[in-house]
Amino acid sequence: MIKAALAAAAATLTVGLVAAFALGAFRTVHARLVGLTLIAGALPVAAVLLSGSAMLSAGSDAILIAVAVASSVVAVVGALLVTRSISAPLRRLRTSTTLLATGDFTARVPEGGPGELSEVAGAFNEMAARLEELFDARRQLVAWASHDLRAPVSALQAMIEAVEDGVVPPEHYLPAMLQQVHTLRTLIDDLFELARIDAAADALETRRVPVGALVDTTLDAFAAEAEARGIRLTGTVAGAVPDVQVAPDQIERVLQNLVSNALRHTPADGAIGVVAERSNGGVAIAVEDTGDGIPTGAARTMFDRFWRADPARDRAGEGAGLGLAISKGLVERHRGRIWAERRADGGARIVFTLPIAETSSKTPA
Repeated sequence: MIKAALAAAAATLTVGLVAAFALGAFRTVHARLVGLTLIAGALPVAAVLLSGSAMLSAGSDAILIAVAVASSVVAVVGALLVTRSISAPLRRLRTSTTLLATGDFTARVPEGGPGELSEVAGAFNEMAARLEELFDARRQLVAWASHDLRAPVSALQAMIEAVEDGVVPPEHYLPAMLQQVHTLRTLIDDLFELARIDAAADALETRRVPVGALVDTTLDAFAAEAEARGIRLTGTVAGAVPDVQVAPDQIERVLQNLVSNALRHTPADGAIGVVAERSNGGVAIAVEDTGDGIPTGAARTMFDRFWRADPARDRAGEGAGLGLAISKGLVERHRGRIWAERRADGGARIVFTLPIAETSSKTPA
């Protein structure tokens, strides 16, 4: 009987291993789980029948077989339910993935089922939402860029046609044409800079730079314009502010964008201040003004591309609504963050942070 039991055990093990390896031929998880369920339920019954026919009497054999069959049926039913709880969420995930691949960015997966699959569904939904936001932003970018490009091109066409028809001499429209070309060049440069920020294709070359030098360069660039408009422009750098590890040309552009934006929204006899201080393990630089302030609810959207506080007014000038978006991208490339807030006594305050100088001279993008 011992030999018979060992033979039955060996046969069961062999058949089980062969069947387990054979499951790899099934292409779907559902088929493999069902196959595993059937193997787990059928092998015990087969083993009992094999050993019972050799060792037990007919009566006892019938009882043992009945118990084994009942146990196997319960095991198979339970395993099929477990299989369904796994395969059903996977089918829903496959369906949503197919929809997303065809361009339906509203596709979402119900976050149910086992914990691991629920986490996968949550990650998929987050990815889909992010993709939807990115494609919406791209559509808006194309729409706004087309609008802002069309205006100067139409103006240039009208002036050229007027000159061509002899309505006015060429020199009459020359300054205006140069201004429109400058507007086009500025917008194209800004779009190119946004593309570089999005791609992050080049390494960010950084070096140790005194904060005072960045502030002074910016103030010098806008001193004449501020004086002509009667706006007081000042800079304050706390004595304990350490050097920062940055690409100086990019941070200078951030400061220039912020100060230029402040000048557009600050009336005559107003004031603009650039303040730098140490904050939370880094350096915080704030551009404050006594201008129009921040519209309600705009603090979260003002760094979006083509955002304007006053669209009608800004379209008449040079602002394309990309300066703050570029500033946000450049600051984040330096592992900093940027935000806006209202000043208690009126006006706006935009703050961004920079890392303190390190020994390395190159930071990966």
